[in-house]
Amino acid sequence: MLDRTELREIASMEGGYFVSLYLNVDPMFNPKGDYMVHFKNMMKNTVDSLDRAVYKAVKDDLEKVDNYVISNKRIFRKGLALISSTAKSFWKEYNINVPVKNELIVDKTPYTKPLMDILDNYQRYAVLLVDKESARIFAVHLGEIVEYGEVHTPAVPGKHKKGGWFALSQNHYERHIDFHIGMHLKDVVEKVDSFLSGEYIGRLIIGGSDEAVSMVKGMLHKTVLDKVIGTARVEMFAKSDEVLRRVEPIVSAYEKKKEEETVESLIAKALKNENAVLGLDDVISALQEQRVMKLVFVKDYKANGYNCSTCGYLSVQKIDSCPFCKGKMDAVDYMVDLAGQKAVQQSALIEVVSESKKLLDAGGIGAFLRF
Repeated sequence: MLDRTELREIASMEGGYFVSLYLNVDPMFNPKGDYMVHFKNMMKNTVDSLDRAVYKAVKDDLEKVDNYVISNKRIFRKGLALISSTAKSFWKEYNINVPVKNELIVDKTPYTKPLMDILDNYQRYAVLLVDKESARIFAVHLGEIVEYGEVHTPAVPGKHKKGGWFALSQNHYERHIDFHIGMHLKDVVEKVDSFLSGEYIGRLIIGGSDEAVSMVKGMLHKTVLDKVIGTARVEMFAKSDEVLRRVEPIVSAYEKKKEEETVESLIAKALKNENAVLGLDDVISALQEQRVMKLVFVKDYKANGYNCSTCGYLSVQKIDSCPFCKGKMDAVDYMVDLAGQKAVQQSALIEVVSESKKLLDAGGIGAFLRF
């Protein structure tokens, strides 16, 4: 999982050269496995442009990156990021669940901006599992889950036995338990508050027994309580993958709601001509002018069109030759995929809406514009 602290540490590394590769391997935007063609072209262009001394310094890194891409393509998700430096004995790989812009950067520092942008633009969730003496904190991001820490208060006494606990009366004993539980939950609340602010996490899911969840919610600061999007019954000893399975329906419901809000906003802005467009024709025009900030389309939306085999110019209308390079325009039946690929290359965000009758009725595709 992407970690902001780790990325900052990587970005601050110096000494020798670093090769940073970002590759869009999303099958949706590479209908014919085109990413291998883009990768080979980037490698050739980089080698051809490098100073001889620099090439000698990064030759092993380029070969390592090349071997990795060729050997591991079956495990790729949507975006691949590799950072290598033989001089620093450093190698880092990120196989992420969002597409990235194709880039191959050779520099004296690692190139981490695209990864930081993903952290900034894609929602991260925290999951708090809590009971009366323990708590566990997880982060969920782009379908991955990582456990970050645990709070345990062993001093909370157990159930009252006959004869009292150290001869305490029943009521006194129960107040004693409540005091320890309250101190434990107070510690949990402080840890959660610190975690949320430090990890830039916007939403929280609380898991555990109904009683424990209710108690901790009653102690949360309003700023944290406002981030709670749901609760789930999860055993304290559950493994990470089981925790993820239990909270995924809550995350999906929340993201579905956000999708609906995005579609409503897109349609409203487009109708008012406020830096938004609807329909494939207007979206393609905006992409040609590099004005797209965020591309939005329905998952199963398909469209035909024309693509220049030389420069990649797109057109919804039938034309025989490209107006820019005079190249041949080929008929294609995956225009949406090509539009998405072009948007990623322009560093635009992509939102694929699972289903939306409103967006389908409005053309199936639209975009928020930069200007």
